[in-house]
Amino acid sequence: MKRGTSRDIRTANRYEVLRQIIAASPTSRQELAAATGLSLATVATLVGELLELRMITEVGFEDSAGGRPRGLVAVNASGGALIGVDIAETYVHVELFDLALNVLARAEENVRPVESRPEQMVGHVTAAVGSVVAQAGIEGARVLGVGVSVPGQVDRATGIAEYAPNWDWHDVPLLDLLTEHIAYPLYLDNPLRAVAVAELWFGAARGRGNAVVVNLGTGVGAGLILGGGLHRGVSNSAGEWGHTTIVLDGRLCHCGNHGCVETYVGAPGIMLNLRELSPGSTLLHPEDQTATIAALAQGLLRHDPVALEVVRNTARYLGAGIADLVNLFNPEVVVLSSWVAAALGEPLVAEVREAVARHALPRPMAATEIVLSPIPTDPACLGAATFALEGALQSVGQRNGKKRSTPARSRTAPPS
Repeated sequence: MKRGTSRDIRTANRYEVLRQIIAASPTSRQELAAATGLSLATVATLVGELLELRMITEVGFEDSAGGRPRGLVAVNASGGALIGVDIAETYVHVELFDLALNVLARAEENVRPVESRPEQMVGHVTAAVGSVVAQAGIEGARVLGVGVSVPGQVDRATGIAEYAPNWDWHDVPLLDLLTEHIAYPLYLDNPLRAVAVAELWFGAARGRGNAVVVNLGTGVGAGLILGGGLHRGVSNSAGEWGHTTIVLDGRLCHCGNHGCVETYVGAPGIMLNLRELSPGSTLLHPEDQTATIAALAQGLLRHDPVALEVVRNTARYLGAGIADLVNLFNPEVVVLSSWVAAALGEPLVAEVREAVARHALPRPMAATEIVLSPIPTDPACLGAATFALEGALQSVGQRNGKKRSTPARSRTAPPS
């Protein structure tokens, strides 16, 4: 088993303290110690380091019962900028954040089906990153890092997109390709981890020890929060629930198997559900999954019987799949996230709750909430930005390390 060094532990503690300050500014050192489980002396030292880095600032005092006033600290929003990149099958969305993770600028590039080659994706990312930096009017030196979320199997240590079935990517050195065009430190990971971290920091999983974040887009997967932290698995591959079998000998999936969850509840699968129910429906835009999902959402508002039936049928498959997650992980909350969930909204959630209740065991089901993500921005961008923040703090630890003799590389992977 790989054990963390004392520097790794210190970096993780520094990150956890900063995370708590961002989530609950202003706060005292005593409150931080209680929230993180670290000793007051350790918290005081880490707060001192973050103050030196100008990531946080002193903001005054609060009275304490019978003692000296407690000093309060808050995140220094202007102390740097972070960029989150959400690479998806139909778009590249980029957001620039201050250190309080407030959105300062957004940019989006549409991706056509014929634009799925790695170099084309890199071009879209480069253009969008340049756009948000220009919009925000900040100096490049203030950008602490760029977190990049890309679908499929990702080796975040090497920056290689090992397998993306929807594009037929195999062992693409994506981080190296991006480094040729983007000068900021880069951190690569998968959207399942990104959306889970976003919910853990700011969404429906905040304060929960165990949660599942279901990512519903073109692709489908599940980000796992177990024991209060992100669960990655031994090869950073945990959560590929979209490629579990829900129908034996069912629809052919891009991964090569048949009957995967993704083929019934991802955007292309929902389009097929609609086509099978009503081939001539005006809700169907055969070459445009985004327009089809938007039309279904509008149909739900009008109580269109075809839209209602398509969502009900989709929820049957989705509910059966989520029931497996409930039975396996016994989470406190299941969060429906990403653009398909956001578009179909509460009507989908209501149908899913009923379907899960029909399939899950009563005891774990009674302990589980099923909710729509409350995050108002792109959750994958937000989560990717937190990976960049994590990486920036690790780089600080490396710069402060006594044995370190060379500059931090932009490909440095953040700690687990």
